[in-house]
Amino acid sequence: MKRFIKRLIASAMLSLAIVGSTVGLSYGQDKVVRIGFQKYGKLVLLKSKGTLEGKLKAAGYQVVWTEFPSGPPLLEALNVGAIDFGNTGEAPPIFAQAAGAPIQYVAYEPPAPKGEAILVPKDSKIASVADLKGKKVALNKGSNVHYLLVKALEKAGVKYSEIEPVFLAPADARAAFERGAVDAWVIWDPFQAAAEAATGARTLADGAGIVSNYQFYFASKKFIGADPGIVDLVLAQLSEVDDWVKGDIHTVAEQLAPAIGLPVPVVEVALKRQSYGIKPITDSVIADQQQVADAFFALGLIPKQIKISDAARRPGS
Repeated sequence: MKRFIKRLIASAMLSLAIVGSTVGLSYGQDKVVRIGFQKYGKLVLLKSKGTLEGKLKAAGYQVVWTEFPSGPPLLEALNVGAIDFGNTGEAPPIFAQAAGAPIQYVAYEPPAPKGEAILVPKDSKIASVADLKGKKVALNKGSNVHYLLVKALEKAGVKYSEIEPVFLAPADARAAFERGAVDAWVIWDPFQAAAEAATGARTLADGAGIVSNYQFYFASKKFIGADPGIVDLVLAQLSEVDDWVKGDIHTVAEQLAPAIGLPVPVVEVALKRQSYGIKPITDSVIADQQQVADAFFALGLIPKQIKISDAARRPGS
């Protein structure tokens, strides 16, 4: 675990150096909000629309966008001060908070349990989650699908220690999955939809009836303390994008597909499995997230118990 965190911090420090030099060259004395985003989701759509820039300019800010391959390195970047705002699934912030990262939950999207799944090759003899016992399962360590795997195995009566986790980033996991180097792959959309379309991968189990699969938005405590109004401005713009997407999924898929390099039908499938509504953090969501943290601690995946409420921004604060 320590080596894993050190590697992510080293990567994030490189991002910090790049971002810092870019800000210095481009924006002079202007204030900057640095947003981390992933290949897919509401933030990449907000970036593509270009509406945030004008709103921030009026408030005296510029925006710097930095793409990350998954949630864990994004939150490590927030930890070391390379970004101010970003979003991930439910598991990465557990690892980040356990490592002492100064993150604060500021909003969430409702559950989207079908937006992540355990996949097996179309001709695999594996017929149930119970059949994963003794098998190699690829996943991105510390991501939202880590929790899906833990809970799906638990439901099937298989101990986490009875499978062989193979920790790979999505692109490497897809390659390993296609060449048969792993028996199953736990992954989220749009990679999930892409694999289903391209390889005929079968869904062994998705999150339905097992996990919630929340998406969370975060800011650094330092940034919130300096200017909480900018966080609210970004969230308001995200809500507008959210309304746009759920109102015209096909058009959004056509716009998003070229940017992420996937066919329109694949993106449309993924968008239909998303949830909609950018909402303030509630006690109920905190309680659900605490269950994730407690499960990871019980398995020894995080080094100490944590209180999610310590990292939650309440409405109006």
